Amino acid sequence: MFTSILIPTDGSEKAVIAASKAVELAKEQGAKLTAVVVIDPFPYIGLGEASAFGLQAYLSEAQAMATQSLDGVRAMAEAAGVPFMAETIERSAVFEGILDAATEQGCDLIVMGSHGRSGVKALILGSETQKVLTHSRIPVLVIKS
Repeated sequence: MFTSILIPTDGSEKAVIAASKAVELAKEQGAKLTAVVVIDPFPYIGLGEASAFGLQAYLSEAQAMATQSLDGVRAMAEAAGVPFMAETIERSAVFEGILDAATEQGCDLIVMGSHGRSGVKALILGSETQKVLTHSRIPVLVIKS
């Protein structure tokens, strides 16, 4: 039924649970799995040398988080024998990055957790899951946990 599944991840506990379910589904369906981390662009535009230093520090931290998140999904997929691909992209609107990745990879399903980040950051960002549900042209499976 599904041939290509996208799993957005941010490394949160709920994203890991969703990834586990996506791997199970991909194995059952004989589908390939693509994991994506969407990095927000550098949120501060400053002047002088401090800005360049801040940008480098931010990008290093964001890339480290992305690598760790994607490696976790990769390990699950490899253990299950599921074909796997990973990518890290940068978008100011995370949900748009998720939808762009789904389109670029020819995915026919997006599997994601009901929530990712929590606390104040979630209030500021809003629910990326809700935005994906609202704008997606392909089915979205939301894993509640």
